[in-house]
Amino acid sequence: MKRAAYAAEVTVSDGQRYACLGSAAVRNRRLVLLWLRRQALRLADAHGNHAPQDGDPPPPTTTADVRPVLFHSSDAPESLRRWATTGRLQDDAIRTLEAGFPLHFTVLDPAVGLSLTLAGWHAFPGRRHP
Repeated sequence: MKRAAYAAEVTVSDGQRYACLGSAAVRNRRLVLLWLRRQALRLADAHGNHAPQDGDPPPPTTTADVRPVLFHSSDAPESLRRWATTGRLQDDAIRTLEAGFPLHFTVLDPAVGLSLTLAGWHAFPGRRHP
């Protein structure tokens, strides 16, 4: 069995407290991006009524999906959806991982000062996060 070479995590913070909403260990950087994209769309779609679009990842079918977040404005969900569905932004994300750098994308919910971060990185033995 091949070992996980990459990790991904979704976290939330209110500036004082921090919580991990979910994480995944996967074999390659493309799977990191796929997992993060699925989580971004899942979180964004939970905010409002968004009909699935062509090219959207399939709906979640595993318990590996992150816990939902209650956003108080549409800014964060719109930013998550834009990041997950814009080809140029997805290309930039995969190039970041290909170059060996950690990927971080943070959105803010200005109504309550909440920040949500999607992160992906190459997993090094004995190290959890860069």
